[in-house]
Amino acid sequence: MASPAAFPTFTRAQKVFTMLGALLGLLLAALDQTIVATAGPSIQADLGIPASLYPWLTTSYLVASTMMVPVWGKLSDLLGRRAVLGAGITVFLLGSFLCGVSRSTVTLILFRAVQGLGSAALFTGALAVVADLFPPRERGKYQGLFGAMFGLSSVVGPLAGGFITDRLGWHWVFFINLPVGAVALALVLLRMPRLRPEGVTRGKLDLAGAVTLALAVVPLLLALSLGHAREQETQGIGWAWGSWPLLGLFALAAVGIAAFIRVETRAHEPLLDLRLFKQKTFSLGNAAVFVVGAVFLSGVVFLPLFMVNVVGLSATHSGLTLTPLTLGVVAGNVVSGQLVSRLGRYKELMLGSLLLLAVGFAVMGFTLTPQSTQAEVTVKMVLVGLGLGPSIPLYTVAIQNAVSPRQIGVATSAATFFRQLGMTLGVALMGAVFATTLSHEMKTRVAQATVGLPAPLRAELLSATSGSHGEGGPSHTAFEPEAVKARLRTELEGTRPREDVDQALAAVDRADQALKQAYTTAVKAVYRCAILVALLAFLVTLRLPEQPLQRTRPQAAAVRAEDSDPSV
Repeated sequence: MASPAAFPTFTRAQKVFTMLGALLGLLLAALDQTIVATAGPSIQADLGIPASLYPWLTTSYLVASTMMVPVWGKLSDLLGRRAVLGAGITVFLLGSFLCGVSRSTVTLILFRAVQGLGSAALFTGALAVVADLFPPRERGKYQGLFGAMFGLSSVVGPLAGGFITDRLGWHWVFFINLPVGAVALALVLLRMPRLRPEGVTRGKLDLAGAVTLALAVVPLLLALSLGHAREQETQGIGWAWGSWPLLGLFALAAVGIAAFIRVETRAHEPLLDLRLFKQKTFSLGNAAVFVVGAVFLSGVVFLPLFMVNVVGLSATHSGLTLTPLTLGVVAGNVVSGQLVSRLGRYKELMLGSLLLLAVGFAVMGFTLTPQSTQAEVTVKMVLVGLGLGPSIPLYTVAIQNAVSPRQIGVATSAATFFRQLGMTLGVALMGAVFATTLSHEMKTRVAQATVGLPAPLRAELLSATSGSHGEGGPSHTAFEPEAVKARLRTELEGTRPREDVDQALAAVDRADQALKQAYTTAVKAVYRCAILVALLAFLVTLRLPEQPLQRTRPQAAAVRAEDSDPSV
């Protein structure tokens, strides 16, 4: 047996250009999600997308991306990171071009799925590259850079999406990917070594595993994405929890999971080696990633609703409130990565960040009021960002450190896969908590505020406040009491007694305050649930064994820098 050797040497140029190519590829995928979300209303208006299909612009991308993550991860171990990153960027750019030239709803949804297929390779390949280029002790600082990309994209994306849509049109939201992607593709193909793990035979891809994985993941993600509280059933978006279509999707997913496990236990070169779950660090690390993923988007998705409907900001300015959270995520990523590289340990940092995250959620869940200001909320969200920041690099480093170099791609894709599953499940569950709480609060508070009004006026006011939800669930459309009061004055003065007019106007003010209180209570309920999830992640991480990070590889020449000159 060969004795442990120093980490395989790569030239500085190889490292720099490889990291640049991987970072640009990851930036493409991360930015695309936020840019397209900002351009969504313009796309909907131009193509006439019905409300029932609008969520599919995101759902098709998410489902395709999550399904393909393990497939790309295995391919990167079989063929090398360069081949997978190059293929992923190519597929993503093809999808971007086709989205840009789309002229119908169906084609745009289909081509968004093509984008998702490519983005999965960018997420998986980019994070695996770090493990190939750097020894375990050094990975944290570089994984932090990739985590920071996610945070920065959530700030730059909405601003860039709004600017591009207003100045050039929504088609250029997709076309802008082409020049950036071309640069990333050139760096990957021309300057990046192959980076194929030593000892991995060029076997065939586990197609049976890929098919059964799709059978498990696609119905599950569709059910989680399209399920909603029964109170939203009349909106025509998806199905209510407990309905037969959703139960059927969950049953189909259960069959797919059973089939996937059966296939993988018999496969010669499995898509996901289930024996890895016998390793405590790998299994508990992925469990913690899944749980943390469940609250990763909670603060981002629901806070703008509070800022619009309670604080009174515009949709654009409400998005800017998330900037401190994002900066906190970036700072947490970078600082934790540097500390891991210096200390060679990660568990204490994980536990500390999760406690900080729970405190941040507690501050939001117990101190928000209808009188909260933008500055107050902004300061509080910094804590949440600092707590979330270390979750991407630290768990990735721990999981990669627990497996052999030949399984880095599979391990990295597993972490990405479980994180995305957790995010989808978390948004679905927290959305159900938000919608149920908001519906109950509005029924009681707004109804009480309008007691005593004539029946027609009361029904109209209740309809106006419930309309602030928007189609398909809560939206960024705020209830405007002054506009309602002006209309009531026009309609009632001269036709009703003065006391009826005054009573109606006062009821509008009461309904507005009741609506703000309802939104505040609903958002606080989300953050209070998030506290429990963060504490669960803490308990899982507490059981996570810590394997010290070394400055050398446990095996000699574990990763081959094949074709240092890619033209060879």
